[in-house]
Amino acid sequence: MDVDILAQRPPMGWNSWNCFRGGSVSATGVVEVAQAIVDTGLRDAGYEYVVVDDHWQASRRTATGALVADSTRFPDGIAAVADAVHALGLKFGIYSVPGSVTCGMYYDGYPADGIGSLGHEALDAETFANWGVDYLKYDWCRAHLNDGLRAQTAFRRMADELRRTGRDIVYSLSEYGLFQPWLWAPEFAQMWRTTDDLHEHWWSLAPIISQMQTISHYSRPGAWNDPDMLQVGNGTLTAAEMRTHLSVWAILNAPLMAGHDVRTMTDEVRALLLNPSFLRIDQDWGGAAGRVLARHGVDIWAKPMSTGGSALALVNMREEPITVDVREHVTDDLLGPYADAWTGQRFAEGDLAAVTVDAHDSLLLEPRNPQ
Repeated sequence: MDVDILAQRPPMGWNSWNCFRGGSVSATGVVEVAQAIVDTGLRDAGYEYVVVDDHWQASRRTATGALVADSTRFPDGIAAVADAVHALGLKFGIYSVPGSVTCGMYYDGYPADGIGSLGHEALDAETFANWGVDYLKYDWCRAHLNDGLRAQTAFRRMADELRRTGRDIVYSLSEYGLFQPWLWAPEFAQMWRTTDDLHEHWWSLAPIISQMQTISHYSRPGAWNDPDMLQVGNGTLTAAEMRTHLSVWAILNAPLMAGHDVRTMTDEVRALLLNPSFLRIDQDWGGAAGRVLARHGVDIWAKPMSTGGSALALVNMREEPITVDVREHVTDDLLGPYADAWTGQRFAEGDLAAVTVDAHDSLLLEPRNPQ
């Protein structure tokens, strides 16, 4: 496994945590979601990873120290689920922690003991590879407090063991930006969490967007800032707030890991996740991730596109509509022409004098060739 060849584009897929938290994750549920990912067109759009998060484990390791799945919810084991996911043309991911306590154990009272990877890194990495795992989410879960671990050392240890297996496994660090992973994780991981958990509410989304403004430049192909899984289709997020969520993730070249129940996805959510302009912007690397150019009521983000020009996100974090003259805050090369990903509205070159953005809403402007 070469850290430089994996995840050349921001990984896309689905993670079970937001949908099946609380011990309800099962082989049946995961395979049903995987089938829905195919049936709804998400797979063909690039959402390829199906990741089983915490709560999959049996309460104890085997006598030889190996991890095994809960026998009631995963009666045929994890390898069988991975095989079913692979048969659908998707890739399979799993969850573990560098310490002794998983987040489910600590926060949810998940009834288990000794299922963290501490002291079992080599065995767990080999187990994951033998199961056909393509993606590992490795979650910090207070390991500095529970086990006295140092983040860089502990995360690198598993990276070394994954590499020794010889299997290509995307390595996703989840330590919430506690120890500035953007400064050291690119040496051995393909993505790293930059912020606290994103919840399905505006009060959680807004501060995470603000946090990302200062560190967006650390992303690059094969090494991505991850402001957390998508909450589109969950909780109280309005249509406008979901557009803002996705607009900023696209401008950041952020990984796109859905977390809703794809089996019951609404047409509105499906249209957002499959929007071709949104996906082109997120998956395109033009030499830099997005950055904020101006904050004048509407935040103006820009990211270069490999096809020429730059994409813009006009983001209104306030409680009322705001009209902005974009021309006053950007250089001439960013004056268009554009089309808004969400509405299809077209803007001729220089035609950004009076752009109104509704409260909590965004425009995601993709450069287009002049007609």
